[in-house]
Amino acid sequence: MGQRTAHIVWDWNGTLFHDIEAVIEATNASFAEFGLEPITLERYRELYCVPVPRFYERLMGRLPTDSEWERMDAVFHRHYWARAESAGLTPGARELLNRRRADGHTQSLCSLAPHEHLVPIVRNHGIEEHFTRVDGRRGPSHVGKAEQMVSHLTSLGAIPADRVVVIGDALDDAVAARHIGARAVLYTGGSHSRGSLEQAGVPVVDTLDEAVETAEALVG
Repeated sequence: MGQRTAHIVWDWNGTLFHDIEAVIEATNASFAEFGLEPITLERYRELYCVPVPRFYERLMGRLPTDSEWERMDAVFHRHYWARAESAGLTPGARELLNRRRADGHTQSLCSLAPHEHLVPIVRNHGIEEHFTRVDGRRGPSHVGKAEQMVSHLTSLGAIPADRVVVIGDALDDAVAARHIGARAVLYTGGSHSRGSLEQAGVPVVDTLDEAVETAEALVG
């Protein structure tokens, strides 16, 4: 029997999509509207977590109320989507996706970005064809990735969970992978510091090429 190959479930924001500068700019623009102090990239990576209201709790010393959170979420996304169009793919991502598809390996995309925004931006970057499935968030913004990953894996069909490797930039990617019985590789170019990512107990890498190599080694 030949060596097994990984089905990679890619994260979008901070992984394939290099939008961390847009995220920081949008975060600080929204903070200004709520009277919060601006945050540096380093501080953001140390504090950021999902569900996102917990991130605000770390900043404010308390959880925002439901009404506060709804407004904070709306304000952030207003600023973020105004900036996202100027962000690009992570360097080398397009070539990597193309190479994996040409080699006959399967990959899909599962993101907490709203589905109605995710699909057009993926399509605009000309990479939709590389994925067997593209799923964005269809529920409330406070929902974590684990339950979304269950639906995503079910929709993929007959791919066993032990062949799946989630590649993302956040601790919730590792949590979601564990939830479905898959593996994870975490990438340092997005929302978390290396120290934060290492808490997940999964491989942590600095490039997407290294992430794919590690993913294949995990299931081979």
